[in-house]
Amino acid sequence: MSCVSNMATLITNAPDFASRAHKPKDAVWPQIIGIPLGFSMVSFLGIIVSSSSTVIYGEPVWNPIDLLGKLLDGHPSGATRFGVWFISASFILAQLGTNIAANSVSAGCDLTALFPRFINIRRGGYVAALVGLVMCPWNLLKDSNSFTSYLSAYSVFLSSIAGVMISEYWVVRRGHYRVADLYHTGRDGWYWYTLGINWRAYTAYICGILINVVGFAGAVGRTVPLGATRVYQLSFFTGFGVSSIIYCLLNKFFPTPGSWQPFEEVDESNYKPRERDHVMEESDDDKKASAASVDVKEVA
Repeated sequence: MSCVSNMATLITNAPDFASRAHKPKDAVWPQIIGIPLGFSMVSFLGIIVSSSSTVIYGEPVWNPIDLLGKLLDGHPSGATRFGVWFISASFILAQLGTNIAANSVSAGCDLTALFPRFINIRRGGYVAALVGLVMCPWNLLKDSNSFTSYLSAYSVFLSSIAGVMISEYWVVRRGHYRVADLYHTGRDGWYWYTLGINWRAYTAYICGILINVVGFAGAVGRTVPLGATRVYQLSFFTGFGVSSIIYCLLNKFFPTPGSWQPFEEVDESNYKPRERDHVMEESDDDKKASAASVDVKEVA
């Protein structure tokens, strides 16, 4: 389950990137091809390297940083030291790229939505970086058990969010949306719900978490029934399924405006971006050409 949990952040953060797409396929194909292929290749290489370390060192080394340290034991050659340096530099670059794409951008978008007057995407990224340091994430990497337990616990909360999000768009709204209603707080808007709060989403989210709470307690050392442990081992699927079902049922009994229509990805507000008045400035070459033509006329 830790492998699926590792994808949970990308599943919930996908709208932050899809909102910048010009066409639906611009968001679909990269996720269908790029993410599964990339993760499959990295996972395969990790399994091969860990298995090889068992043969070479007599124990599996799951942390690549520890494996690099073992390569420097004894009297390594210059080529080995250069290889370790190159791989270490690649890890640094990968960490920066991964955190900027998977964490900073999504945190910036979410915080911007909460406090648009005070926070933009860049400031939100700074806040996420500060929180990441305060939570001391290096403690999660003390051993593989604590890391995989953290990932499994992570999916308990994110799976419920994903269930509500996907059910809202594909099942309840069925592709219909209103861009204009996203930018006003009128009671007649689709997204006003009840006093500005979608209690259906919160209820489904909490239900998706509750089904895995007992098993999560067992993962941190408590004595729990075996059935709860089995449910927790499928935490992402159980949380996703329960939150999706509850959210759909609540919207069936307490429908909101614009729900349960025939499927069609369309903006019903007929919102069109305002066309700005662009002032076309002449380039330097154009200005020089115009000036030259004026001089020629004056001479004539």
